[in-house]
Amino acid sequence: MSRPMRDFTQGELDWRSWLAPVDLVSATPEQFAALKITPSNRTVGAYSLVLAHDPEVLEQRSPLYNGIMFGAKGLPRAERELGAVAASRINGCAYCASVHAKRFTELTKAPEVMARIQADGVSAKLHPRQKAILDYAAKLTRDPAAIGPADAAPLRAQGLGDLEILDLTHAVAMFAWANRLMQTLGEATTPAREGNPL
Repeated sequence: MSRPMRDFTQGELDWRSWLAPVDLVSATPEQFAALKITPSNRTVGAYSLVLAHDPEVLEQRSPLYNGIMFGAKGLPRAERELGAVAASRINGCAYCASVHAKRFTELTKAPEVMARIQADGVSAKLHPRQKAILDYAAKLTRDPAAIGPADAAPLRAQGLGDLEILDLTHAVAMFAWANRLMQTLGEATTPAREGNPL
């Protein structure tokens, strides 16, 4: 059996559900529609299959997530991923932190950034723009009610405009919800090695 994972990594983690995922063999047409798959497609992850128990909510959640994390305009995608990593680390979601650390590194080709965050958390020494994003994401995650106009000043000083600040806020807020949902429904685990049963 794979072991629960509480530490943060840039490597791959698996996710094990505590609820039974929807069985695609017996899924309803509404569940297939929410998953955006056909009955012959079997490559849907366990997390989506758990969320498919409530297809109406999943059908709304997926476009919202995609719009926030993959929007064509505004904050560059890698910087949205940086906000997601900060929120996920603070919220204790090892799975989300690892997924988005990997995506950040793939987009930037700068593994040293995530290595610093992995080692030093939000006190990591980064390029000023990355540090402003990390600090804002950390404060928004820890104490959203304390965020005020002055918190945008370091971001503006690094060239972020209103749309970019809004995009960053959306990404961090999305993970305030997503981290809690994922950690309530299951846990991160180390991937099973070949020959080792799950």
